[in-house]
Amino acid sequence: MSRPAAVAAALLLAVPAVQAETKPDVRDEILVIVNSHIITRRTLAQAVEQQHAALYRQFSGKELDDKLADAREKTLQGLVDAFLLEDKGAELGSPVSDEYVQASLDGIKKENNFATDADLERALKGSLGIGLPEFKKRQKQQATQQFVLQREVFSKVAVEDNELRAYYEDHKEEYRLASRFRIRELVLAKGATAEEQAEARKKLESLQAELKAGKAFEELARQNSTSPSKATGGDLGWMNKGFLRPSIEDAAVKLKPEQVSAPIETDKDIYLIQLIALEDAPVKSFAEVREKILEKLQEPKAQNAIEQYLSNLRMRANVRYLVPKDQILKG
Repeated sequence: MSRPAAVAAALLLAVPAVQAETKPDVRDEILVIVNSHIITRRTLAQAVEQQHAALYRQFSGKELDDKLADAREKTLQGLVDAFLLEDKGAELGSPVSDEYVQASLDGIKKENNFATDADLERALKGSLGIGLPEFKKRQKQQATQQFVLQREVFSKVAVEDNELRAYYEDHKEEYRLASRFRIRELVLAKGATAEEQAEARKKLESLQAELKAGKAFEELARQNSTSPSKATGGDLGWMNKGFLRPSIEDAAVKLKPEQVSAPIETDKDIYLIQLIALEDAPVKSFAEVREKILEKLQEPKAQNAIEQYLSNLRMRANVRYLVPKDQILKG
């Protein structure tokens, strides 16, 4: 299953899976019949509540207000569409089996270090408020709907190779790897008192004089550095940019190999660094990133295709509102 299909399905399935109830509680009003399935007032209320909770976690301010304004309508439509996709999956002979769902659950347990189904169920009840049987049902329904979208929509969304290459050429910087450098450091503690700081600067001048006279930086680091790296002669190994202090990294990339920097001071220490080697940040090849670009360009095209596909399903389906839709949306 490609990532765009999963993303699109997730957008459609931002409401809880529902059962094809045939014997609802007599106190629970049926609102909509979708083919052989029903949506009750209680089902919709639970779905809206969960959707609101999800929106509060993701948005705030005016954006949240805008999302909440049409959340009930989108949730209702999502419930209808979920049943339509489920029925279409059955028509197409969906390959999603109980074994597939169990394999998915085993993967979830492994990723989250759950030793048993009981461990997973405790986590589900704590985070989603549902047990393992209900979670399995939702997993199967969602996988079926993703199967339909992949087969009926994404597989038919074409992106020409020249579009992919054009995007790559225009966005190469997005695929640039982090630059690497390798340095040695010699660290002197500045001390807390004026006398200690004066002594540190005197020692720094002495070390700089020794370096100028040809003494090896590595040897001086072993003998004088207060950093644990003194054990390796100050060699920090290869590092990606972004791991060290900006002042040290900025100084490092301006050096030539074997060149030593001017002193770099922090609140507590004084650094001398020597560049060992610097690698330019390479750009990943088109072949390496082709699939990622395909997903990026395919997704917006697919959004329109999904809506058109669902619209066609709705036209052919038997969707009956037992309560007028405007009344349902008012709550």
